[in-house]
Amino acid sequence: MHKVTEHQDPGYTIVGNHLTRHRSLSGLAIGLAAYIQSLPEGAPVDIRTLAKRFPEGRERIAAALRELEAYGYLERVRRRTDDGRMVTVTLSYNNPAATRARRAREDAAQTKRRTAVEPPPATPSPSPASVPAPAPVPSPAPTLEPPRGRTEPSQPPQPSHAPQPPQLPEPATREHHTPAAALLANLRHDDPCLLLSVRDTHRLTPPVAAWLERGASPDAVRSALTTGLPPTLRHPAALLAHRLAELLPPPLPAATPSAPTAPPPPLQTCDGCERAFRAHVPGRCRDCRQRGQQSREPLSMKLS
Repeated sequence: MHKVTEHQDPGYTIVGNHLTRHRSLSGLAIGLAAYIQSLPEGAPVDIRTLAKRFPEGRERIAAALRELEAYGYLERVRRRTDDGRMVTVTLSYNNPAATRARRAREDAAQTKRRTAVEPPPATPSPSPASVPAPAPVPSPAPTLEPPRGRTEPSQPPQPSHAPQPPQLPEPATREHHTPAAALLANLRHDDPCLLLSVRDTHRLTPPVAAWLERGASPDAVRSALTTGLPPTLRHPAALLAHRLAELLPPPLPAATPSAPTAPPPPLQTCDGCERAFRAHVPGRCRDCRQRGQQSREPLSMKLS
């Protein structure tokens, strides 16, 4: 490929390669994202307006807009106007990953400033006069033994409300471990926030291998792990582990063995016309047998 580059007058749009070379977006979605970025602020980008501009139709344009929403290039939010009406506002991001990283830095800086401004509450030291005298220790109450023949009902264990970590699936073999590890290592190309450590990659490789073992394609696994990421992703490994455990596809059904078919009869050479035909024993083909039967018919039957 050779590029022919000319100087352009003012009126062009800068589009990042992360959009034009996106591995999961369709061509229509990439084109719509570039077109929306070229529009002025406040221009309508609803499905009806885009369907009048492009020949693809409303269904395909709506599907492409959902793709851009899933990968963070578009966001539709509901806002209340000054007169009290609720309207839908479409936000177009030219670099969703950079926006998420900037918001994370701003949140961290705001939290740091709030912590520095608000000093911890001081604990007043008690004066000697205000220290209360120690209370007398009460004598232990006598323990009453239950009557014989009766047992105290055991208290049921209290349920624990602490969230349990998801139980990650395990593959039956190590056949898919290498492509699973490569898939996890390449997630950083889809979103910089999915840069995993070596420890997290080793921990998440068996669950991804279990997905591949159940017939899921690498593109399907990548789409399940990278679609609809939150704007601020603080623990990417925990999110990936949750999705691998909750969205695990069922195993493929066992193939039903088909009944063995009998082999066809071998080829024989016809003794009359030397044409090949299939039969279990040598002899004449069907046409020669029919001609032989017709030649043996009585002459009266032929005249009639």
